[in-house]
Amino acid sequence: MGIMRLESFASGAWVAPVDARPILSAVSGEVIAEAGSGAVDFAAMADHARSVGGPALRAMTFHERAHRLKSLAQYLNERRETLYTLSYQTGATKPDSMIDIDGGIATLFVYSSKGRREMPDGHVYVDGGIEPLSRSGSFLGRHICTPLQGVAVHINAFNFPVWGMLEKLSPTLLAGVPAIVKPATATAYLTEACFRLMIDSGIVPDGAIQLVAGGTGDLLDQLGGQDVVSFTGSADTATMLRSKANLVENAVRFVAEQDSLNATILGPDAAPGTPEFDAFVREVVKEMTVKAGQKCTAIRRIIVPDDRQGAVIEALSEKLAKTVIGDPALETTRMGALASRDERADVLEKAALIGRECDRVFGDPDRLDVDGADPDKGAFVPPMLFRCADPDAATVVHSVEAFGPVSTVMGYRDLDHAVALANRGQGSLVASVFTHDPAVARDVALGAGAYHGRLYFANRDTGKEATGHGSPLPHMVHGGPGRAGGGEEMGGVRGVLHYMQRTAIQGSPEILTAITGSWVPGAPEIEARVHPFRTRFDDLQIGETIHTDAREVTLADIEHFANFTGDTFYAHMDEEAAAANPFFPGRVAHGYLLLSFAAGLFVDPDPGPVLANYGLDNLRFQKPVSPGDTIRVRLTVKEKTRRNAQYGEVRWDVALINQNREQVASYELLTMNE
Repeated sequence: MGIMRLESFASGAWVAPVDARPILSAVSGEVIAEAGSGAVDFAAMADHARSVGGPALRAMTFHERAHRLKSLAQYLNERRETLYTLSYQTGATKPDSMIDIDGGIATLFVYSSKGRREMPDGHVYVDGGIEPLSRSGSFLGRHICTPLQGVAVHINAFNFPVWGMLEKLSPTLLAGVPAIVKPATATAYLTEACFRLMIDSGIVPDGAIQLVAGGTGDLLDQLGGQDVVSFTGSADTATMLRSKANLVENAVRFVAEQDSLNATILGPDAAPGTPEFDAFVREVVKEMTVKAGQKCTAIRRIIVPDDRQGAVIEALSEKLAKTVIGDPALETTRMGALASRDERADVLEKAALIGRECDRVFGDPDRLDVDGADPDKGAFVPPMLFRCADPDAATVVHSVEAFGPVSTVMGYRDLDHAVALANRGQGSLVASVFTHDPAVARDVALGAGAYHGRLYFANRDTGKEATGHGSPLPHMVHGGPGRAGGGEEMGGVRGVLHYMQRTAIQGSPEILTAITGSWVPGAPEIEARVHPFRTRFDDLQIGETIHTDAREVTLADIEHFANFTGDTFYAHMDEEAAAANPFFPGRVAHGYLLLSFAAGLFVDPDPGPVLANYGLDNLRFQKPVSPGDTIRVRLTVKEKTRRNAQYGEVRWDVALINQNREQVASYELLTMNE
């Protein structure tokens, strides 16, 4: 394999490297690539994103963007084998590479699914319910989210060259915002290879994604109030970037996910021999050796009961001793290399600092056996386990992170002490707790939740289905307070909202309906010419309404329903007891009887465009219905969401109204329509 000359992709064209710097293989130490962005016009790049990529993305609905993500995921999934070969040069084994490459592709799939299921088939995302701002209901408020009209600059870390890119791109593109990707240079050859596939696919609109292979030049000086910087890396670099005058003066949004001193706690109930103890040992070993410990979520501090330190160290050492270190391309290798010789030097330096206040109980970097590679040329280090005898007096172990296979065991007196030690890291991405005692889990959540972005609880019940301490999932928030950067990534739709502006809108029901695409009670109704259940999905109009005939609710109806269903609650069957209840004037109709009568009033019985009723939301019983009252129904098309080419979801606003024109119940009915 010749030396790869990594190119940037700027303003719709590939740009050859200028002032290139060499990139070395983590395994052999040989030059395998070179990158330099000296020829890139960063101002033009930012303008291309805003003027070409942004409008193209914003013209699509959330669902259209979600479908693009799915197509992109499928395209990459069919070509990921080509990425595995390059990934070995980063020091990653095949399982490591699958976490990076397959994990990134899976994130695209998840965001595609969430976009189609949890976001509207439109251009405006509604955040929360309606706020009544007047007595009559003629003046209302609501919050909406719309895409920022700038560019997102993604500055990614070296340890996950594919996942790191795709986990940021997924919510950004779904939001409708173009992105400029800046991978860490040490492993940029793998990012560039994946990026080329995305460009070759033709799935992503022009200007929606661009790539910087090399330094960022004056890119950050081009940003303003509509732009976002999303950073993953060290705390020092994050501080330097976020303090740039241009970012501060223009209030540029800055999302940081930084390295942190993540902890794991062995619960006081998890004694040797319990499933929790065994799972704890396996998890710590995995977190130390997967990706050679180069994970921002890896366990750095191992917090165990004082009297179990010896047992934990013995169990960990026994398993770590079986870890085969070597060329990651070999099937027998269980731990590969760090990403570069520079990273190796940094890890050894930080481990030496930890060693000044802790005892190394396993792993000697001066006595290292490596299968299939030269340890003096590659970036190999052994797993190193330390023991901190006095974690209360120690400072380095709570403030210095060796970003590699390095972790420290420390003892705690009681659970409060364990929580205090976990919090000494001043903010982490994740802490895990191995316990079968729910009370322990609750105490840790209350005591440590404010200091950790994620709390992972594992025991015999979660079993093999649990994803593990170090696995951030696109469904959940990835980020943390304090030292961890104070930001959040992913988190499902929460991650999408980082790239959108939340705006309060105030106006009439008609105005709110027009803006949101969701019918608001009080907005004009469109009288249906035929029963809306006879109208196909594409022909239904938001606001299309029918008002049904009225039906009397009799005492015989109430008693029949009670006896037929077995629901003989006293409010329906005992006049005296019901009258004594402050909510009822006497015997009243069952709420579910009213729902059944409502369906009988508005349902069209014949086969047609309505395929299925699959649920209802926001059901409220607002006023009792007594024997002799009448009810009628207003049925209105509230929202429409196309699910696929064959059918879509219709959300109906349903109101039950009595003879006095009072609303007695309301809910939203969900149907699938052709």
